[in-house]
Amino acid sequence: MSRIIFDIETAGRDFDTLDRDTQDYLLKWAETEEDIKGVKESLSFYPVTAEIVAIGMLNPDTMRGAVYFQAPEGSMSQSGDDNITYKPGSEKEIIEAFWENIKSYDKFVTFNGRSFDCPFIMIRSAVHRIKPTRELMPNRYNGAHIDLLDQLTFYGATRRRFSLDMWCKTFGIKSPKSEGITGYDVKDLFASGRYLDIAKYCFGDLKATRELLICWENYVRFSPDRT
Repeated sequence: MSRIIFDIETAGRDFDTLDRDTQDYLLKWAETEEDIKGVKESLSFYPVTAEIVAIGMLNPDTMRGAVYFQAPEGSMSQSGDDNITYKPGSEKEIIEAFWENIKSYDKFVTFNGRSFDCPFIMIRSAVHRIKPTRELMPNRYNGAHIDLLDQLTFYGATRRRFSLDMWCKTFGIKSPKSEGITGYDVKDLFASGRYLDIAKYCFGDLKATRELLICWENYVRFSPDRT
């Protein structure tokens, strides 16, 4: 059965570029300067105030994949390490590339994909009038989509939902954050034209998710056939 890991990176709009009604709506419950700052810094988390700037896909069994990332027209494609190809395009083009590739896989693997990546992709696809080619949100218990955050919290049985970085540190996996970039930096990197750096950071998330998948499969998930 073929399977694919995917992950996205997003960048929120500048708050000052939003129309006044939108600004007022977003700040409706902000009472302090800290509240206002938090609202402005959270715009990357929502598909109504942000866009996808990178989508990475990695086959965990062959280690082949691609990262589709936003970059100005005329940017060159670049082959990366570990059989990964970096392919630039507009947001519409990278989403179209994702849907074209995802349809050939039987199973999806993400970290927090059900709560973040999948809804974000689906809404941004609709913004561009792109139709899905697969159901990204199947029944959470049937195994068609393995969300490792779901699995490691036992579908919410444990109280705290830790980040990918925390799980990597717990299991001795190299965290993509060790390179000095976090998801909070993506907006500034995008604004400064560091498009390929964002794509490579996305690939780091894919590699970490693969290692976490292997750990979960071998040491957390119960299998009656395991010796």
